[in-house]
Amino acid sequence: MKRLWSADELGELWTLSPDDVAFIADNADAGRLGLACQLTFWRSQGRFPDEEADLAPAVIAHLADQIGVAADVESYAFTGRSGRRHRQRVLDHLAVGTFDHAAEAAFRSWLLSDILPREPTPSALEDEITGWFAARRVVRPGSYRLDRLVRSLRSSHDDAMLAGVYDRLDDGSRARLNALLADDGEGAGYTRLSADPGKPGLDSLLAEVAKLDLVRGLGLSAALLGDVHPDLVKRFRRRAAVESAWELRRHPDRIRLPLLTFYCVPREAEIVDGLVDLLIQITHRITVKAERRVVTELLEEAKAVRGKSGILFKVASAVTGAPDGSVREVIFPVVDERTFQALVKEALATGSAPSRRVHKAVRASYGAYYRRMMPKLLAALDFRSNNSAHKPLTDALVKIRAAENDGRQYFSTAEVAIDGVVRPKWRDIVIEEAPDGSERVNRINYEICVLQTLREKLRCKEVWVAGAGRFRNPDDDLPADFNERRAECYERLGLTTDARAFTDSVKAEMEQALAMLDRGMPGNTRVKLNPRRRHPIVVTPLDPLPAPPTLEALGGELGRRWPMTGLLDILKEADLRIGFTQAFSTAASRAATDPDDVRRRLLLCLYGLGTNAGLKRLVVGDHGFTYKELLHTRRRYIDAESLRDATRRVVNATLAARDPAVWGEGTTACASDSTHFAAFDQNLMTEWHVRYGGRGVMIYWHVERQSVCIHSRLKRCSSSEVASMIEGVLAHDTEMEIDRQYVDSHGQSEVAFAFCKLLGFQLLPRLKAIAGQKLYLPGPGTADDYPNLACILTRPIDWPLIERQYDEMVRYTTAMAERTADPEAILRRFTRNNVQHPTYKALAELGKAMKTAFLCCYLHDEALRREINEGLNVVETWNSANGFIFFGRGGEVASNRLDEQQASVAALHLLQSCLVYVNTLMLQRVLAEERWRGRMTAADERGLTPLIWAHVSPYGAFDLNMERRLDIEARIAA
Repeated sequence: MKRLWSADELGELWTLSPDDVAFIADNADAGRLGLACQLTFWRSQGRFPDEEADLAPAVIAHLADQIGVAADVESYAFTGRSGRRHRQRVLDHLAVGTFDHAAEAAFRSWLLSDILPREPTPSALEDEITGWFAARRVVRPGSYRLDRLVRSLRSSHDDAMLAGVYDRLDDGSRARLNALLADDGEGAGYTRLSADPGKPGLDSLLAEVAKLDLVRGLGLSAALLGDVHPDLVKRFRRRAAVESAWELRRHPDRIRLPLLTFYCVPREAEIVDGLVDLLIQITHRITVKAERRVVTELLEEAKAVRGKSGILFKVASAVTGAPDGSVREVIFPVVDERTFQALVKEALATGSAPSRRVHKAVRASYGAYYRRMMPKLLAALDFRSNNSAHKPLTDALVKIRAAENDGRQYFSTAEVAIDGVVRPKWRDIVIEEAPDGSERVNRINYEICVLQTLREKLRCKEVWVAGAGRFRNPDDDLPADFNERRAECYERLGLTTDARAFTDSVKAEMEQALAMLDRGMPGNTRVKLNPRRRHPIVVTPLDPLPAPPTLEALGGELGRRWPMTGLLDILKEADLRIGFTQAFSTAASRAATDPDDVRRRLLLCLYGLGTNAGLKRLVVGDHGFTYKELLHTRRRYIDAESLRDATRRVVNATLAARDPAVWGEGTTACASDSTHFAAFDQNLMTEWHVRYGGRGVMIYWHVERQSVCIHSRLKRCSSSEVASMIEGVLAHDTEMEIDRQYVDSHGQSEVAFAFCKLLGFQLLPRLKAIAGQKLYLPGPGTADDYPNLACILTRPIDWPLIERQYDEMVRYTTAMAERTADPEAILRRFTRNNVQHPTYKALAELGKAMKTAFLCCYLHDEALRREINEGLNVVETWNSANGFIFFGRGGEVASNRLDEQQASVAALHLLQSCLVYVNTLMLQRVLAEERWRGRMTAADERGLTPLIWAHVSPYGAFDLNMERRLDIEARIAA
């Protein structure tokens, strides 16, 4: 059951009617409240609660207020004699029927036809089933019977889906799929097909082209899975992915061939995406390596010759003294030959254009090695564009492909496009003069320019690739029925459909913020504007706050009560209280292992992944499982999606378990930031990070004010932090609602300010370059309205542009909100590489307006600056705990497979969340005692955090006794 309820939700779903109040009136206080809980819980959930913990405290308090009793049902036994009698009264009052044969038949038909084809998540399926029993007013059967019935129906549904796909396969497709599992001398084709792309390079690219040819050679149409829900495709695909070619061969044709189809059809788009990524990175690498080589050469050549004026004087004196002599006789005696050679080298190094030398190095690298990729790449990928302005580029690709075997070194200027393909600075390098005086195009130089332009356009999705996933047609990212649902989409986002009304509200917000800052500047002692400085804004750093006097002793008390608590014990205790291992289900069609053994294996695997110790290190523990058994559980049960679901359950349980007297009321503020992890580099995810000075990956965290991380994402070092920030707000799927988001400078941009406004939450960055910021004006001629801000004011906002593009901006925002596309796919279109896009210009204008309003508040209000700083400090604390938990292998993500990297990061998030959950309970237990609660000062309450680990040991024996618990509720005398 949901644990966090808003006032509106309580009023809508948990309000008693006058008939309900009359029905429960003839009972004692505890009985009245218990009966009210039973009645409303059944009406909402279609079943009865088994204990007080099944109901959220807010629900109990809401019901108690309505009937005028204390919010205490501790003495009420929900499953006792009175509780069972009340249940029967509720069933009679609501006229609830039994789950007889007719009801079971209706339930079967409903589940098979309406629910299972939509492939709901386990929690969504539970909600649907609960709603069905509540709406039909039918008694819910016992858990064992209901679980067996649902599993049976799901198995029937899965068998029907597999049979449907099998029937659509022709004999040729079946033969080719079977051949995919056969050994062709290089192993099974299926094994090669399942491998991820390697390190960016020509060999990796050619290997991906071969994989693409292999999967396309199967002749499987996307229409084979056209009527199958995408989540069902993912489930069947995972079922195939966890098995080897040998294991798949053991299945009968009716199972093996459909499973391979579910794997291979979506795999084609992933391979195309990998190819495009390789193309982008290789093209970038060619240029970067050439630039480094040229810089090295320039440094070696550009050895300055000192004393040039003295050398010139000596040469001039010698020449004027003997104007008719030879160089060797007159000049070399005063200035030797080696000095003149050094002068020549210096002149060459400083005189030739570095750009030309870079291009020469690029040409050498491309022509001698990388050019082999061009024909295979153009044959494998179909590049397209929806913008006619990029037709010259697509035509150039077609021309290069057509001229593959003609052996020419040059094109005529009439047969290839120059404008829109070749940058102006490269034109004189690409276009050469022919012997007859005409102009011709150097083919190799032209291909290099085509690749560089193609890279830019692919990155901003102005050029897309047919059959790709992430690099697909950008129009497919947008909701196709937006025009039909326009009013609904605006309502969901909380926006007006009137563009003028929207801009008027933004303009009013901007004017109010500017006026507030202008009025406050004379008395603002912490912020000064100095027009004589290049960057006029001077912000005084925040004063340090008083140190919390009690927190160190409080941490010591945790160490005294629960000394050296094992990290594995914390994971186990969290599962015993929350049951998050129920989020993991087998990828196979059925589970033959005992559920208790699966649970214990899961805990060990999660510990091995989350600490990065690995599974082999765990076999020394006293738990009775071998490495092969743990590996089987890891492969069949654990994936990134299941780990995220388990983490969501732990996060929701933490939010629900908090005592407001200790932690304060629930917060709606969240901070996000990334941290760097070293990682294996034979893959596309790992990149070099200049600031950290090594290869690795980034993990982007979303952490709320009390150290609960609600979302995490594995990302490349170069990928957008703005996209990760927006994704975390939209896709965290916990019960927390976010309306304020703290970020650092990397997590903000003008486009980010615009989208955050349209999505309905505040973006609050801590800007590193605050001194050089500018404020935009709400309209022309308004600069005189803010005399105290004159030195940081700039041009007015273009409101008509925003109004013209308002509908398009909302359409892109709807795609983010409804998750029809990742924020990164949307934001890729709105970068400086695509500055001419009209919607980008409008988003930038809206972002400038919202950033101006934010900056005014930020400069005016020191409390806001401190709030942002404290929020981001929480993320830094979270990052500092990563190394304590993720200690194995030196903290390096030791895998080149993307799915394993994602699983490691998600397991770390889960393990760290369990630590926060158990620490929350421990701290609340200690602070429930008056002697500790009385010692807490305002500084202590400000600095209190459950993210502490001095009392925790991540090492030790890997014993897993499910009967031995952490006695968190124990009271220890002073």
